[in-house]
Amino acid sequence: MEGYTILLVDDEPDVRAVYGEMLRREGYNVITAESAEDALFKVSSEKIDLMILDIKMRGKSGLEVLETLEKEKKKKNIPVILFTAYSSYQDEYTAWFADAYVVKSGDPTELKNEIKKLIGKNK
Repeated sequence: MEGYTILLVDDEPDVRAVYGEMLRREGYNVITAESAEDALFKVSSEKIDLMILDIKMRGKSGLEVLETLEKEKKKKNIPVILFTAYSSYQDEYTAWFADAYVVKSGDPTELKNEIKKLIGKNK
Protein backbone atom coordinates (compact mmCIF):
# COMPACT_ATOMS: atom_id res chain seq x y z
CA MET A 1 0.00 0.00 0.00
CA GLU A 2 3.00 2.27 -0.27
CA GLY A 3 2.43 5.53 -2.06
CA TYR A 4 -1.18 5.94 -0.91
CA THR A 5 -1.93 9.10 1.01
CA ILE A 6 -4.47 9.12 3.81
CA LEU A 7 -5.89 12.28 5.35
CA LEU A 8 -6.61 11.60 9.03
CA VAL A 9 -9.00 14.20 10.48
CA ASP A 10 -9.53 14.33 14.24
CA ASP A 11 -9.49 17.17 16.74
CA GLU A 12 -7.78 15.02 19.38
CA PRO A 13 -3.96 15.17 19.08
CA ASP A 14 -3.54 11.74 20.71
CA VAL A 15 -5.86 10.10 18.19
CA ARG A 16 -3.97 11.71 15.31
CA ALA A 17 -0.64 10.60 16.78
CA VAL A 18 -1.61 6.99 17.57
CA TYR A 19 -3.56 6.22 14.39
CA GLY A 20 -1.18 8.26 12.24
CA GLU A 21 1.75 6.15 13.45
CA MET A 22 -0.21 2.91 12.99
CA LEU A 23 -1.05 3.87 9.40
CA ARG A 24 2.55 4.87 8.66
CA ARG A 25 3.68 1.43 9.89
CA GLU A 26 1.22 -0.07 7.40
CA GLY A 27 3.10 1.82 4.66
CA TYR A 28 0.74 4.75 4.04
CA ASN A 29 1.67 8.39 3.71
CA VAL A 30 -0.35 10.20 6.37
CA ILE A 31 -1.45 13.82 6.42
CA THR A 32 -3.36 15.01 9.46
CA ALA A 33 -5.92 17.74 10.02
CA GLU A 34 -7.25 18.94 13.36
CA SER A 35 -10.43 20.66 12.19
CA ALA A 36 -13.07 20.66 9.48
CA GLU A 37 -11.60 23.80 7.94
CA ASP A 38 -8.11 22.29 7.90
CA ALA A 39 -9.50 19.11 6.29
CA LEU A 40 -11.32 21.04 3.55
CA PHE A 41 -8.16 23.03 2.80
CA LYS A 42 -6.05 19.88 2.54
CA VAL A 43 -8.57 18.15 0.28
CA SER A 44 -8.34 21.09 -2.13
CA SER A 45 -4.55 21.43 -1.95
CA GLU A 46 -3.18 17.87 -1.58
CA LYS A 47 -3.51 14.60 -3.47
CA ILE A 48 -5.56 12.45 -1.10
CA ASP A 49 -6.36 8.78 -1.78
CA LEU A 50 -8.59 8.25 1.27
CA MET A 51 -9.94 10.30 4.18
CA ILE A 52 -10.54 9.06 7.73
CA LEU A 53 -12.92 11.55 9.32
CA ASP A 54 -14.02 11.95 12.93
CA ILE A 55 -17.61 13.10 13.40
CA LYS A 56 -17.59 14.95 16.71
CA MET A 57 -15.04 17.76 16.56
CA ARG A 58 -14.83 21.25 17.95
CA GLY A 59 -16.37 23.68 15.49
CA LYS A 60 -17.78 22.03 12.40
CA SER A 61 -18.44 18.31 12.55
CA GLY A 62 -17.21 15.61 10.22
CA LEU A 63 -20.75 15.33 8.86
CA GLU A 64 -20.57 19.00 7.88
CA VAL A 65 -17.28 18.30 6.09
CA LEU A 66 -18.96 15.51 4.13
CA GLU A 67 -21.91 17.73 3.26
CA THR A 68 -19.60 20.53 2.09
CA LEU A 69 -17.55 18.15 -0.05
CA GLU A 70 -20.72 16.79 -1.67
CA LYS A 71 -22.28 20.21 -2.29
CA GLU A 72 -19.12 21.65 -3.76
CA LYS A 73 -18.32 18.48 -5.71
CA LYS A 74 -14.91 18.38 -4.03
CA LYS A 75 -15.04 14.76 -2.93
CA LYS A 76 -13.15 13.89 -6.14
CA ASN A 77 -13.61 10.15 -5.76
CA ILE A 78 -11.90 10.27 -2.37
CA PRO A 79 -13.28 7.43 -0.28
CA VAL A 80 -14.27 8.61 3.20
CA ILE A 81 -14.36 6.49 6.34
CA LEU A 82 -16.31 8.04 9.19
CA PHE A 83 -14.29 7.07 12.26
CA THR A 84 -16.06 7.85 15.49
CA ALA A 85 -16.67 6.72 19.04
CA TYR A 86 -20.43 6.93 18.44
CA SER A 87 -22.39 4.31 16.54
CA SER A 88 -25.55 6.44 16.75
CA TYR A 89 -24.61 8.65 13.80
CA GLN A 90 -24.84 5.82 11.24
CA ASP A 91 -28.45 6.69 10.48
CA GLU A 92 -27.80 10.41 9.92
CA TYR A 93 -28.57 11.43 6.34
CA THR A 94 -25.15 13.02 5.74
CA ALA A 95 -23.39 9.87 7.01
CA TRP A 96 -24.66 8.20 3.83
CA PHE A 97 -22.13 10.27 1.86
CA ALA A 98 -19.35 8.25 3.51
CA ASP A 99 -18.05 5.03 2.02
CA ALA A 100 -17.64 3.30 5.38
CA TYR A 101 -18.45 3.80 9.05
CA VAL A 102 -16.08 2.46 11.70
CA VAL A 103 -16.56 2.80 15.44
CA LYS A 104 -13.28 3.56 17.25
CA SER A 105 -11.98 0.72 19.38
CA GLY A 106 -8.73 -0.58 20.79
CA ASP A 107 -8.52 -3.03 17.88
CA PRO A 108 -7.65 -1.32 14.57
CA THR A 109 -8.46 -4.40 12.45
CA GLU A 110 -11.81 -3.13 11.13
CA LEU A 111 -10.28 0.23 10.18
CA LYS A 112 -7.35 -1.43 8.41
CA ASN A 113 -9.71 -3.75 6.51
CA GLU A 114 -11.94 -0.88 5.35
CA ILE A 115 -8.91 1.09 4.18
CA LYS A 116 -7.62 -1.84 2.12
CA LYS A 117 -11.06 -2.48 0.65
CA LEU A 118 -11.66 1.16 -0.31
CA ILE A 119 -8.20 1.87 -1.69
CA GLY A 120 -8.45 -1.30 -3.76
CA LYS A 121 -11.76 -0.09 -5.26
CA ASN A 122 -10.40 3.36 -5.95
CA LYS A 123 -7.30 2.32 -7.89
